[in-house]
Amino acid sequence: MERIQAFVTQLCQSLLSILKIVLQSRRVKRVKPSDKAMARGIVVLGNGPSLNNTVDSAADFLAMHDLLAVNFAACTPLFKQLRPAYYLLADGHFFRALDQPNVKQLWSSIAHVEWQMTLFVPARAILPQLPVNPLLTVARYNATPVEGFSAFEDWCYSRGLGMPRPRNVLIPSIMEAIGMGYKKVYIAGADHSWTRTLSVDDDNNVVSVQPHFYKEDDREVQRINTEYMHHPLHTIMYSFYVAFKSYFTIARYARSRGTEVVNITPGSFIDAFPRMKV
Repeated sequence: MERIQAFVTQLCQSLLSILKIVLQSRRVKRVKPSDKAMARGIVVLGNGPSLNNTVDSAADFLAMHDLLAVNFAACTPLFKQLRPAYYLLADGHFFRALDQPNVKQLWSSIAHVEWQMTLFVPARAILPQLPVNPLLTVARYNATPVEGFSAFEDWCYSRGLGMPRPRNVLIPSIMEAIGMGYKKVYIAGADHSWTRTLSVDDDNNVVSVQPHFYKEDDREVQRINTEYMHHPLHTIMYSFYVAFKSYFTIARYARSRGTEVVNITPGSFIDAFPRMKV
């Protein structure tokens, strides 16, 4: 009975994913680094608070690999220090709130990058008008959530039609690193220790403190707090479940592609990938 239920569930998920792909996915051109670049491996830089320690203690390791940065990292001094070869944005906030100072600063930093960098954005995102910069290349990716039979998932992932449910920016970042052909993908700054700072106040508002390696400005803190207040605790806990489950899907898919994803974040809550100290 359990096998039949599992089969029916996966069949329904697969059919629903096909519909999502038809409605949401676009044809995208995959980025292909040089063989020499892929041989170096890549480090995906999450924005967790541990990233500062990793940068300080493992500078030589980071210098040996290509780097991929995310979200507001471009607004920090580390952006010019590390000079990431790739940058990825996922949250719709970066494309809707163009009048907010921190978002303006982000786009300005990206637009005036002084080294060769590829910016990954969702296929359906509308970008602001950027000045011409021959050093900046924009690449699109499909953030369409795809679930179902493993073989079906792998077929869709390998063609860039979708990915495991992209609950946060780290998920598309790892998937794009795999899609580019890197066989060694390291993740740093991926603390994911959200449950330590999650609480509910006496007015039944969910409070979530999400520290980053940089100090958040007051406007961004207020935006995050307001956003969480509109969601009951069970929906937030479920979103955490979705994220951690997606990492196990990524780990399975990576193995099928001959790619090793390694977590080098000390104290990380992600339990899907092998760990390594650097």
